[in-house]
Amino acid sequence: MPAEWDRHEATWLAWPHNPTDWPGKLDTIYWVYGEMVRKISPGERIRMLVNSAGGEKIARRHLKRAGADPARVDFIRHPTNRGWMRDSGPIFVRRQRNRRSETAIVHFHFNAWAKYSDWKKDRRVPEVAARHLSKRLFDARIGNRDFVLEGGGIEVNGQGTLLTTEECYLQQEVQVRNPGLDRAAFENALKEYLGVTNVFWLAAGPVGDDTHGHIDDICRFVDAKTLVLVKEENSKDVNYLPLSENWDRIQDFRLEDGSKPEVIALPMPSPIFFDGNRLPASYANFYISNHAVLVPTFNDPKDRIALGILGELFKDRMVVGIHAVDLVLGFGTLHCLTQQEPA
Repeated sequence: MPAEWDRHEATWLAWPHNPTDWPGKLDTIYWVYGEMVRKISPGERIRMLVNSAGGEKIARRHLKRAGADPARVDFIRHPTNRGWMRDSGPIFVRRQRNRRSETAIVHFHFNAWAKYSDWKKDRRVPEVAARHLSKRLFDARIGNRDFVLEGGGIEVNGQGTLLTTEECYLQQEVQVRNPGLDRAAFENALKEYLGVTNVFWLAAGPVGDDTHGHIDDICRFVDAKTLVLVKEENSKDVNYLPLSENWDRIQDFRLEDGSKPEVIALPMPSPIFFDGNRLPASYANFYISNHAVLVPTFNDPKDRIALGILGELFKDRMVVGIHAVDLVLGFGTLHCLTQQEPA
């Protein structure tokens, strides 16, 4: 699996339509999508799933009003339950053969984070993508059963190292994707289907994460040997202890070549609540496109700090903030909605 900063052919999105994801805010989310497309599309194509011809018409109208160029968007008609392309979308792998590069898609059998019942349309997205692009599709299985994995639950450096969390994939009590699967079997499946050689486990993610511990709210590679890790400075915050454990563990982390990576602290925004629930707001949920790095912002003084840190780390492309206070009502932000298609 290539790193996210490797050259993209396109970014996959799905036009938002499910009002339960953003209660009372769906019209606002259209504008967020317009801004995402406007920032991503100068550097790559957008492949946008739409439910119908009517959905495509709505998407085109809103993108045009937001100043995005619909001509940079390939609209693909396939009904979805939701729009979280990081998790239900196509996960690409690549190989070199006879000086030629070939990409394919791995089908990881999305099941709505082992939490919701409406996933059957979303599960078909990798098949739709493989057909649309004429790519090979590998069916991820362990023995006679499906192997379930989401893109937001893994983070790779493109050189053989993968990060994930025990909370998401090893706990056998809550949102269990692969019942009975132990650490060794899980790592073997990652190595078989993603080509990684080195797996490192952090503990858990922030409170409010609907996915139960996705790594893309916690720790991200910014290059092959450097990563950012979120840090909660307020010892009275509910996230202080679980995120501190990740900092304890990362001291033992080694890359695929045995070297120790550079680890840079990324702040956590102040708590955001909706209807009494803590939302999983995190600056780590940024997306690296060819043209720009899109960073969620939360009307918080720490927005500027996070943008400054990431701006220093990504010298080869601009770093821009995308307002995500409304977006995070859906329990995810920019990285959760996007999936890269490597060149």
